[in-house]
Amino acid sequence: MKYLKTFFFVFISLLSVQSCNSQTDKKVYVNSDEVKTNNFAQNNQNIETSRENAITIAIKKASPTIVGINVTEVRTVEYRDPFDIFFDDPWFQRYFGERRQRRTKQYEVQGLGSGFIISPDGYILTNHHVAGNASKIVVTTTDGKKYDAEIIGSDRTSDVALLKIDAKNLPYLVLSNSDDIIIGEWVIALGNPFGLFDLNAKPTVTVGVVSNSGVNFTQDGRVYKGMIQTDAAISSGNSGGPLVNALGEVIGMNTIIFSTAQSGRGAGSIGIGWAIPINRVKKIVDKVIANKEINRNFNIGMEVRELDEQLARYLKLEINEGVVVTAVERNGAADLAKIEPGDVILEANGQKITKADDYYIVVNDLMLGDKIEFLVLRDGRELKRTVELNIQRKRNDRR
Repeated sequence: MKYLKTFFFVFISLLSVQSCNSQTDKKVYVNSDEVKTNNFAQNNQNIETSRENAITIAIKKASPTIVGINVTEVRTVEYRDPFDIFFDDPWFQRYFGERRQRRTKQYEVQGLGSGFIISPDGYILTNHHVAGNASKIVVTTTDGKKYDAEIIGSDRTSDVALLKIDAKNLPYLVLSNSDDIIIGEWVIALGNPFGLFDLNAKPTVTVGVVSNSGVNFTQDGRVYKGMIQTDAAISSGNSGGPLVNALGEVIGMNTIIFSTAQSGRGAGSIGIGWAIPINRVKKIVDKVIANKEINRNFNIGMEVRELDEQLARYLKLEINEGVVVTAVERNGAADLAKIEPGDVILEANGQKITKADDYYIVVNDLMLGDKIEFLVLRDGRELKRTVELNIQRKRNDRR
């Protein structure tokens, strides 16, 4: 009886450990190294005798997982009564009092974009700029069905949003390792350009190659790091759709295009587009699923200016690359790290800083509670300073 009790206790303990681990390690997507895929050479072996090849097989695999996304967003604008100008005058204020008021007006904006299913139970990836601020989201699948979607989590800075629809047994895409991409390899962009998905509930497919990788830039307060450049046609409405390799695995999320072809309906492709690397997307999804807060509301407590030749001469510096600290907030994070006005920032977390955009790419991608290590130049000496981002940013604070 004693041995039976011991066995029962051990058995229950193992079950508890297994249950806890499954809760911690929960994932809503499948990595490519977890599944067996067709060999690329095998897919292409009949290319000379058949119209079907690796590209067409990948498209057939990926197409059923694409969704069209229609969103309704409520925006609030402030406006001023034209007669308020009179109450700027002290004489009017003396006799009529302070009558200026903030007036706001709300209006609805319709938008559209793309997304792709990453699990059989209805998790969907798209861009934050597509659905992150939506009050209503309607997802259309390739069988023509429409679903109301909820936002599970989103991050404006990285431009990633995770949605969920109430459905089962859905086709889904496998997520590859975007660190392994090859410049020049074939890629396929799938999505909903200009709302064409609404015509027959089928995605538009374009093919190109990986033109470049590791591209960093900022736009509209968002940080785009390690971006994958492609000449596969991406147009307005493609945002949020997948960029897949010739095995039908996701290597990126189509997000931004450079275009000179503009019209009232949006921008068209001229062969320069970028996708967020899927490994960066995974990190955001993992935080969302683990219920970890994505809080970037920190105040670093200093202002910087890009160093140029004129400023370098004024400061009597022998270099003209980097950013100069122009102001430090008393008792702020930078002040506590002993950073001073006039310091030239040469590196941030090991990344070389040659211009202001380099600085903001590193700093704005951090979260509350993170640390950032700077290499600064002061009086001809290089110093290391570690800033702890533990101070929350107030409404009017600048980062």
